[in-house]
Amino acid sequence: MTEPMISALTITLPDWLKERLATPVQIQGDEARMRFVIELARANVAHRTGGPFAAAVFRSDDGMLVSAGVNSVTRLNNAALHAEVVALMFAQARVGSYTLRAAGASYDLVTSCEPCAMCLGAILWSGVQRLVCGATRDDAERVGFDEGPVFPESYAYLERRGITVVRQVLRAEAAEVLDRYLRSGGVVYNG
Repeated sequence: MTEPMISALTITLPDWLKERLATPVQIQGDEARMRFVIELARANVAHRTGGPFAAAVFRSDDGMLVSAGVNSVTRLNNAALHAEVVALMFAQARVGSYTLRAAGASYDLVTSCEPCAMCLGAILWSGVQRLVCGATRDDAERVGFDEGPVFPESYAYLERRGITVVRQVLRAEAAEVLDRYLRSGGVVYNG
């Protein structure tokens, strides 16, 4: 049996996240922004709408939230829909540009866990100028996720390309969401 050809994709946020983003959000500081992202990751686990990861794009200067994304791999049956990718896609759509570097402002991506290999590539080409991470690759792999070929050189490369990298912000809180997901029977879809 041959599956019919697909000519369009629709990427949606879960209903609970749409409701959460209905009012403007402005957050200053890496720890406060990370708390917001960890809250989204926790909610994604609680609502069973995807994996234990969340990310958000903020304008660097005033802390306005531009977009947020949660892992939607299992909800939308698409291995590319990691939280970082979803947040970056919605941010670029919102500013109307394929690069956040050309949008006339500077943007930060805050993510509940260090990015996998795929997401590092998306971050490189997205135009964000800062990357702020919570849990580590080791935390994700400890619960069974395969993060792919990510090396210390990967982060050095981002920095050489003008992206500031800040790691392990509220690591323990972010890692606890991964543990909660595993305890709840969440699917480890790439391990």
